[in-house]
Amino acid sequence: MTGPREAHWLDQLQEDGYCIIPQLVAEQQIAALDADLEGAFAQAPLGKGDFYGHRTKRFGSLLRRSQVAGDLVLQPLVLSLARAILGSACDRIQLNVAQAIAIHPGEIEQFPHCDQDMWAGRKGDHEYLLNVIWPLTEFTRLNGATRIYPGTHRKPVDNLESLDDPVVAECKPGDAICFLGSTVHGAGPNQTEDVRRGVVIGYSLGWLKPYENLWLAYPPAVAKEFSPELAELAGYVQHRPNLGNFEGQCPSVLLRDEVPEFPQATDSLRPDQREAVREFAETRRGGR
Repeated sequence: MTGPREAHWLDQLQEDGYCIIPQLVAEQQIAALDADLEGAFAQAPLGKGDFYGHRTKRFGSLLRRSQVAGDLVLQPLVLSLARAILGSACDRIQLNVAQAIAIHPGEIEQFPHCDQDMWAGRKGDHEYLLNVIWPLTEFTRLNGATRIYPGTHRKPVDNLESLDDPVVAECKPGDAICFLGSTVHGAGPNQTEDVRRGVVIGYSLGWLKPYENLWLAYPPAVAKEFSPELAELAGYVQHRPNLGNFEGQCPSVLLRDEVPEFPQATDSLRPDQREAVREFAETRRGGR
């Protein structure tokens, strides 16, 4: 059941393919995240490739770089929207990416794209992901603010010439830019002398291979320090039936102080599957 506030933004997401929620978190919280990432921004190299950009820096693994990043992943309204958008097509959602992006002066406009194209499955039946961009610096028309093409989540785009004018997501730290994986978007060009910084946190269907390899980004020694909810989003949980298991058990077993050498393989099934399997097994056992 959705509350009035969530329903408002959910309606906008479904109608336009995006929404910008003003001052969802305190600017001080975003400033703390920016400070935590300052060293990584300084050390990260500029990208290589026309899509990632030659004047853009990117790095992931944000949950081990800053506790504030974990707080943003668990932001209640955003999580509620992600579950509302994705929940009808999966047993549970997962973290798809937590990445920092810095667009440096001289970067050109990014190729307009929709992020769900990273998966080859059939499109149009359901959404694959919800992305949230959290500005670390002010996003302006001149410094590379994300460009979003409203309504493209409802109609296929045959060529770039068919796109209408985009909405330029000008906003400030504390605001949240949310958009569907089916919505065409792209970073704008940075025509200023300043760096435009932000982080993108994405949520996807729990049965998909995520964009970021979560288990390499957050091995057990790192994920042990996460809250149970954050660890689940970061991959330490099964998606029924039995998907993503470790030795037949939930991979959260790896976060315990003592991990058995041979864990006991244990069913993780949806209720309908469990009942069907139970009935089948009972008929076979009764026929012995």
